[in-house]
Amino acid sequence: MMQKRSITQKLSRLLANNAVPVIFIFISAGAIPLSGFSATYLIQELLIRVGRNSFLILSLLVPIMAGMGLNFGMILGAMAGQIGLVFVSDWAIVGIPGIVLAMIIGTPVAVALGLLCGNVLNRAKGQEMVTSYILGFFINGVYQLVVLYFMGWLIPIASPSLVLSRGYGIRNAISLLGIRTVLDRLLPLRVGPFDVGSFHLDVVNIPVATYIVIAAFCFFIVWFRRTKLGQDMRAIGQNMAVADSAGIPVNRTRVIAIVISTVLACYGQVIFLQNMGTLNTYNSHDQAGMFSIAALLIGGASVSRAGIGNVFLGVVLFHLMFIVAPMAGKNLMGQAQIGEYFRVFVSYGIIAVALVLHAWNRHNERVDARRSLRGPTDAKAKEAA
Repeated sequence: MMQKRSITQKLSRLLANNAVPVIFIFISAGAIPLSGFSATYLIQELLIRVGRNSFLILSLLVPIMAGMGLNFGMILGAMAGQIGLVFVSDWAIVGIPGIVLAMIIGTPVAVALGLLCGNVLNRAKGQEMVTSYILGFFINGVYQLVVLYFMGWLIPIASPSLVLSRGYGIRNAISLLGIRTVLDRLLPLRVGPFDVGSFHLDVVNIPVATYIVIAAFCFFIVWFRRTKLGQDMRAIGQNMAVADSAGIPVNRTRVIAIVISTVLACYGQVIFLQNMGTLNTYNSHDQAGMFSIAALLIGGASVSRAGIGNVFLGVVLFHLMFIVAPMAGKNLMGQAQIGEYFRVFVSYGIIAVALVLHAWNRHNERVDARRSLRGPTDAKAKEAA
């Protein structure tokens, strides 16, 4: 009886801790047959989207390790990557050299923005997420000023196809034809067709080089956690006061965590946009943070705990919903827009729920801490006597 009860408790705890991914698995399982998409189409789209988005989502893990929560300021790195892509497009550098150069140009910009963000967040301890979110709006204004007024005026831009008709400022959309899918096509692999019973799969293209880069990043995260700096970040994430008492430079380590995340987000945005093939100059970075954070949370992560497994589970479930929801809404309700509304609602709703749960858990921890300081109640004290 006790064994059955313990198994039931473990199962209920497992379901409670993974309620979000379980809900999304059921939603996707119901929406896939309603969408009418073939298995080949779904697998191909998921392979493309996992390769396109995983690097960006992985960049969120380092600040979480350091106890700084979800880094909404990752869009600062995305802006840095876009600045690198503007210059690469102007200089007409194509192929892998163009991607590498865009990352090199974006790196010092991302480091500078990461240092700014890290130092600001050190002055807002306990409120890092909302502070990084608002800071993203501020830096977005600076970014718009640079690309809309300074480029082509103070910053020379030679290509007339990039500049607005007035003679300065970058156009709304920039074609990245010279670097479009070059990383994805670097090591092409075609799988299929084959049949397993009633299951049929046509030819599927796998972007091997992109997945090698993502795998290298995953190995870097595993290695980084075992380094002295990684251990310091984990100690700070568990208890900042204890880490400070142990001689760990808390503020400096937190800044390093944000700088690393910002630089990695810069690289992730370059990988994302080379797959898309088009740069929307003024809004490509807007949803990078929201969608990455939503995917991570859907994968079962929380504000204080996230792993590599949460990243890949989240990106699969989140983008599977993105693929099937509009068509499922059209076939079910007669309007594809219903599915679009649903996925946008879920994107923002899951973040709101995660933040509410985080605030509730912190409140409960403070209440428990106060109770532990009061000592036993009078009744318990009498029983003890």
